[in-house]
Amino acid sequence: MSKLPVIVGFGGVNPAGRSSFHHGYRRMVIDALSQEKATQTFQSLSAIMGLPPEMAGDEAQRRYILEHTLIRKIEGNIFNTDQVGWNKRMAMSGRDGDLQFVTRARDLPDELPAGWTVQELGSGKVSVSISGGCNILLPTTRKIEVSSAGQFPTGFDPGALYPSRSHPRGLQLAICGVSDALNAMGIEWQAVMDRIKPDQMGVYASSAMAQLDENGFGGLLSARANGGRVSSKNLALGLADMPADFVSAYVLGSVGTSGPSLGACATFFYNLRQAVNEIRSGKIRVAVVGVAESAIDPNIIDGYYTMGALASDADLLKLDAGKGLSEPDHRRASRPFSSNCGFTVSESSQFIVLFDDDLAMELGAQIHGSVPDVFVNADGYKKSISSPGVGNYLTVAKALAAAAGIVGDKAIKHRSFVQSHGTSTPQNRVSESHILNEVAKTFGIEKWPVAAIKAYLGHSIGASSGDQLIASLGVWNDNIIPGINTIDHIADDVQDSNLRLQKEHMEVEEDSLDVAVLNAKGFGGNNASAALLSPNLSKKLLQGRHGAKAWQSYLGRQEQSRDRATAYDNKASETGFDVLYKFGENVLSGEDLSMSRDGIGIKGWAAKVDLNIESPFAQWLK
Repeated sequence: MSKLPVIVGFGGVNPAGRSSFHHGYRRMVIDALSQEKATQTFQSLSAIMGLPPEMAGDEAQRRYILEHTLIRKIEGNIFNTDQVGWNKRMAMSGRDGDLQFVTRARDLPDELPAGWTVQELGSGKVSVSISGGCNILLPTTRKIEVSSAGQFPTGFDPGALYPSRSHPRGLQLAICGVSDALNAMGIEWQAVMDRIKPDQMGVYASSAMAQLDENGFGGLLSARANGGRVSSKNLALGLADMPADFVSAYVLGSVGTSGPSLGACATFFYNLRQAVNEIRSGKIRVAVVGVAESAIDPNIIDGYYTMGALASDADLLKLDAGKGLSEPDHRRASRPFSSNCGFTVSESSQFIVLFDDDLAMELGAQIHGSVPDVFVNADGYKKSISSPGVGNYLTVAKALAAAAGIVGDKAIKHRSFVQSHGTSTPQNRVSESHILNEVAKTFGIEKWPVAAIKAYLGHSIGASSGDQLIASLGVWNDNIIPGINTIDHIADDVQDSNLRLQKEHMEVEEDSLDVAVLNAKGFGGNNASAALLSPNLSKKLLQGRHGAKAWQSYLGRQEQSRDRATAYDNKASETGFDVLYKFGENVLSGEDLSMSRDGIGIKGWAAKVDLNIESPFAQWLK
């Protein structure tokens, strides 16, 4: 019988704050929350921003927090948008003949270029004469064309939370994100290890863009060009699979499956699909799924701007022409399904922990939802690699159909909503709205509620679908679908006859939504859509499978995990992230294994890796 992948922990950080316990989600809908919930959110944000949590009720501090979260002008602690460093090419020649200058002998190139004449001056100096002139690269600065981004709350520094040892920022985020998810489970990781075989765990994590800052591939590619030296860590730590490797080696001590996937802006769902398929098949029992993406970098912004994909300052001012603005409205840079001009880059780290339903019951895990299936389809033949195709029609329709196969078509019509990709590009508003609208028509949905949270967070590339998943868990917890608060109208070319798109938050009745369809459209035709089931529906499924007696027993065990998780949340809302990082601890070698024909025992694990492997192909020889 197929296993149900159940979400038993979630966490991370994005421009809205800490993800666990729905704090990040609540920042997006904070104006619709009760006073108590709003205060809890301000306390959580205060802690990670280095502000006094006990002052969370102070109006001045609240105003500061609101202004220094979500999308805003890029702040100087990241880089100065008016003074971005670069090298300008300059042609030089002598005024009346050869170009001459003095330098240190050791600074000369190993092989002198043609036309160079060198004369020793003594004391390590030389005079250089160049006939015909030369080209030089002059270090200078310029103003960048895009100055809006979805940034972490001001004051949050992931590298200061553990011995980061020149780790790229994306890997720092991976450590923070997975730590938050594991702590929020309320179950000691050793207890998980004691219940499963060592190879029944999988880590599915990556980054779509790899690590492109100076500690990763950015440093590798620019060091020599800028007159520096390549670090021994640049290449290794720049790899896109490193978030999974770091989580396995320095947090979980995993010897199970490592399955990082890449799918451009759908990368989180590509990882999730692997995890869901392997839990459903019984190959693994525990999966840690995530993406850590650090994309607020001048070089990355340059790349997307040159493609015409980003909302530039000049284009934002054109959108608001007639309003008398002297600089762009940074807070409204992302305007999904409205008049818009490009997406807004962001940073995020999002992780979830999945158990199969048996293990969730055994350990008394909290049930935040479940993922019955994830679908991936390419676009077919296309005019260009960046143009939309037909693949996303397939993924959205299949995800909704998979959910309908559980709850029925009637429930789908009234008890589902969709988390759109909603990038805020003119092309996306046309293509995705048509996809969602046609699927809604096909399933008889008259007004399908649509969320577009990139209006708040920006586009965190590979982690963006993780942002969507965790925001959906918040919808079920607080019964508010975030409105698209940065827009003042729906664009004329948006297809919305069967969609509900609106600026205002959509408040829904408790337990009135069973299904969320989460959609991601990735560059190159990497389309992915996930069917996500509510906590309430997931619990009904588990009760139906395991029976009333087993369910009552589970509820007793769940109290302990809930209490432990709540204690973590209270602590984190006072002191910030509690990072799990075990560099150099419990290192294993061949001497820590005990091998027999039946299995392999590993130090620290209660069960063995089973070597009694049955093959479905053996019967072909009979």
